[in-house]
Amino acid sequence: MDIPVPSFKVMMERRHFLGRAGIALAGWSAHDSHAAEGDAGPAAPLLPPGPTFAQPLPLAPLRASADRIIALSVCTRPFRAKGPRIESERIGRKTVIHNYGHGGSGWSLSWGSARLAVPLAKASGEKHIAVIGCGAIGMTTAVLAQRAGLKVRIYAKDRPPEVRSSWATGIWSPDSRVCTLDQTTPEFEKQWEGMARYSFRMYQDLLGLPGDPVEWRDNYALADTPFGAPNAMQGEPAYPKLDEYLLHDLRVKSQTLAPGQHPFRVPFVRRSSRMVFNLAAYSRLLLNDFLIAGGEFEIAELNSAKDFAGIREKTLINCTGYGARALLGDESIIPVRGQTARLIPQPEVNYGLSYSTQHVSMTPRRDGLIVQASWPGDFNNTDTTPDRAVAEAAVASLAALFPGT
Repeated sequence: MDIPVPSFKVMMERRHFLGRAGIALAGWSAHDSHAAEGDAGPAAPLLPPGPTFAQPLPLAPLRASADRIIALSVCTRPFRAKGPRIESERIGRKTVIHNYGHGGSGWSLSWGSARLAVPLAKASGEKHIAVIGCGAIGMTTAVLAQRAGLKVRIYAKDRPPEVRSSWATGIWSPDSRVCTLDQTTPEFEKQWEGMARYSFRMYQDLLGLPGDPVEWRDNYALADTPFGAPNAMQGEPAYPKLDEYLLHDLRVKSQTLAPGQHPFRVPFVRRSSRMVFNLAAYSRLLLNDFLIAGGEFEIAELNSAKDFAGIREKTLINCTGYGARALLGDESIIPVRGQTARLIPQPEVNYGLSYSTQHVSMTPRRDGLIVQASWPGDFNNTDTTPDRAVAEAAVASLAALFPGT
């Protein structure tokens, strides 16, 4: 007998009525640009058509229940309408290269972003440099600087897993909240494409390593209404679909599945593949590479640009992400709240879900199943208080997708 489960949308509307709309389960880092692949219509036909499935695909059922939640994490993603800030300036006696403001694309663009920042540091002529911050951008920048022949010391208050980047979803999402549609220019598109392609190539070299820091996983885009229908998140600006028209040759063609060819309780389903970052293993890999190459750490909390004067190195790469707003007084950085709920690992669940109608997703990682959702209160929201009730509602909406729940 099927037991009705309240939808995520219904529960959130009820919570909004009670005055709780500002606190939401967020993340959806990739799903604002891919929001289910279906939001922008089918991807360009790049690969031969896949097989036609006459029977439902043999997918292990998701064990989605509130008692399987083992962690809740909330962070603030550093969104800039103009895109990431990657440039050099002189502050006091220091040369400071800025590399921050990647929105929901930090992990995805990290290698390509570092590739732009490191030459600016080398141009200063200094052989010993400092990197401020050790999240996704900081760690990757430090490693790439070492590979360029520089001696690097990282200054940071925290190390992984106690940094914001460790609480990300961990999927390839190079255009997620990376800029606004009205601020996009041909120059930025060229820069973004270069960052994305370089990062993509670097990630292919990490496949198959111990701990599986990077994997390809099948993903099912689900919807209650036909794909292509407007599904923008209320309260957020329009974002360009850069991945769709600039990286079309890197996209895996999606397959539309008819009813009876999938196990989900929705009428519209598409199947494709995407990259997943197992952040625990990947962060350790970056950290180990940095230390093996002679990198050094120093615990430091910087409160303003004046504190740069206390750093020994004369050239700094500032990779402080959302922290740059307070550090530099940069109000162009807008916080976007992101909450994830981690479920007990299910190794047999080797696929992801993107339920665009309710803005809920599940990403299969080695350290657990990452459940996230978006809500209008996420944008320009600095609240980092976890909301257990919202997490449970999101988990319930995923459970309701499977027969017998």
